[in-house]
Amino acid sequence: MDNMSLTKEKCYDPRDSTLRFVDREDELDFLYEGFSSRRALMSCGHAVTPPSLTNWCRQQLENGSSRFVCGQSGCDAEWPYAEVRKMALLTSEEREYFERNMALNTVKVHFDSKACPECKYSVTRKNESRLSVRCHICTARRGKTYEFCWQCLKEWKGDHSRTDRCENEGCYNEALKTLTTCSVITFESVKGVTGCPSIRACPTCGYMLQHSSKKCKNIRCARCKIEFCFVCLKITSECQKTSKGYCGPCSDGVAPRQTSIPVWQKK
Repeated sequence: MDNMSLTKEKCYDPRDSTLRFVDREDELDFLYEGFSSRRALMSCGHAVTPPSLTNWCRQQLENGSSRFVCGQSGCDAEWPYAEVRKMALLTSEEREYFERNMALNTVKVHFDSKACPECKYSVTRKNESRLSVRCHICTARRGKTYEFCWQCLKEWKGDHSRTDRCENEGCYNEALKTLTTCSVITFESVKGVTGCPSIRACPTCGYMLQHSSKKCKNIRCARCKIEFCFVCLKITSECQKTSKGYCGPCSDGVAPRQTSIPVWQKK
């Protein structure tokens, strides 16, 4: 479905007295362009439209989250699913998609598990940075080590130390591909900064984030809640030691495109 079709289908009813409408920009609009719809306030006070809210929450699901958080600068409010469902005007198909993936992601958060492609039994990965995973059931049945790729779910081929892909045809890391091919942005309020990738992986936990190019260069991660500089990829407190304010250029310039996804070392 294209953006215009989605816009026509997803517009707030101006007669809905349960909504509080405001005359200001959609604060999630960097995820959705080309629409005009009345803005309504979420419980955290940020203004949204149904299409942008749907896309923002869908992105969180695709990044493995089972919860929905605002994630705007200085706001780590969590939105109940009931609120998201109402404010995003989710269709029946979208509700089914959201609820299915919320359940799947909840399992993944607590148990990093997948079905072995050979025996179909659940295998839990102990090391999140390792792609080559051993299935003990298949190993016992075969009488020799059986390992599969966590990414493409095929029997492992190649160097076991690789963290980006195995040597099976078609195996690639979707997140890394996004990081290396995303468009670049020019910040509206940060002078002298050009060519910055529009999507970054949080340097603390690896969560994928997109910057609107508006406001300051710092962004707070929706997952680990750490604020970092989108330009140099340093934690904000470290960046501020050498840069000239929140909107000033970084002393180290624009960090190159990321070639690996940081793994969150939870404490």
